[in-house]
Amino acid sequence: MRKIDYSTIDQYIRTFPEPVQARLEKLRRAIKTAAPGAEEAISYQMPTFKLKGNLVHFAAFKNHIGFFPGVSGVQVFKKGSSAFETSKGTVRFPLDKPLPLSLITRIVKYRVKENTGRAVKKTKKAGG
Repeated sequence: MRKIDYSTIDQYIRTFPEPVQARLEKLRRAIKTAAPGAEEAISYQMPTFKLKGNLVHFAAFKNHIGFFPGVSGVQVFKKGSSAFETSKGTVRFPLDKPLPLSLITRIVKYRVKENTGRAVKKTKKAGG
């Protein structure tokens, strides 16, 4: 099977069955709403939102949607995401359960603050 090199999130989403596409679109809308200034991209062949660096990634798998907010995004919300399987920088949302949109929103907003704060510190260090 040939690996697809995706160039847009739309292209990525279209490769999945309708029910999975609907879930991916819901997730995408939640991220866009929580981070209206973020840019869509494909990074590591996954849908990615960037705002002063990588913000979050997501990807569909056989039985779940992987949400990749980085180590801090998982650690800070460990208690709220305890119903889901997690690893160092990933939360897995099973395809047979509703997406936790409020949790996703809180994580994305946290990541926006984190990336913005980091960018401000870099600017101050650079003397500008």
